[in-house]
Amino acid sequence: MTTIDFALVDVFSDRPLAGNPLAVVPDADQVDEAVMPRIAAEFNQSETTFLVAPTVAGADHRLRSFTPAGVEVFGAGHNALGAWWWLADNGRLDRSGVWHQQLGDVVLPVEVSPDRIAMRQEPARYGNTVEPAPLAAALGVDVAALGAGAGLPVAQVVETGAAHLLVGLRDRATVDSVSPDTAALRTLLLAAGGEGCYLYSLDPAEPGATAHARFFNPVAGITEDPATGTAAGPLACLLHSHDAAGETVVVIQGHRLGRPSRLELRLDGTTPVLSGRAVVSATGTLRLP
Repeated sequence: MTTIDFALVDVFSDRPLAGNPLAVVPDADQVDEAVMPRIAAEFNQSETTFLVAPTVAGADHRLRSFTPAGVEVFGAGHNALGAWWWLADNGRLDRSGVWHQQLGDVVLPVEVSPDRIAMRQEPARYGNTVEPAPLAAALGVDVAALGAGAGLPVAQVVETGAAHLLVGLRDRATVDSVSPDTAALRTLLLAAGGEGCYLYSLDPAEPGATAHARFFNPVAGITEDPATGTAAGPLACLLHSHDAAGETVVVIQGHRLGRPSRLELRLDGTTPVLSGRAVVSATGTLRLP
């Protein structure tokens, strides 16, 4: 029997049992690729990240992330920020400096400081829009509830490492009331070329915040995610491109699940930089066959 260490990291929060929980498996080169999805299913977190040796020049660490459904996902979101927080927290790297992570075939810089991690995503790429009527039906809302105003598209796929459908809704209460038809939403997302669905309103409850959001990803087997960095980055770009936000954006997510999360972004041209804090909430040993 093989044993390997793991940790649970609560991301986009500075206190345990808040934010988005992530399972991190460091030193995972010994884990067979076919076993990684099984481990992710065992932890049953929205994502489990494995730290392995990089295969692309210039990368310090390679991150592979899987959902409980066994789907490998990419992009610099909570799956990456939590892993880098663990590395710094365990003395694997200095608490001040710039490092590089491999996500798929892409290498992106990560800035580590004493109190936060800042990760550069890929430049925004804009994809398909979606017709309001079938979208409203999949979300279980009236068509009139769609649209966040400010000249923004009702629903558009935007990608900064992972393609997500960004759907504006008229207010925070409508965002919180949504209970989607999972099968219908999955069909719609696949047709639009999106992986997950990020619902947002420009009606946040917290002072200084820009948007209030929820995330559903039936394509990757995630019922609802408490905090989604790979969707918050595209949202910051979309809002800024329509003059609905400046170069600094704060997204509030997770309240509906009792996991309040704060995602902070700044824009460098068309490229979002996602930053936040995390806390290691648990450590243990995993036994593998």
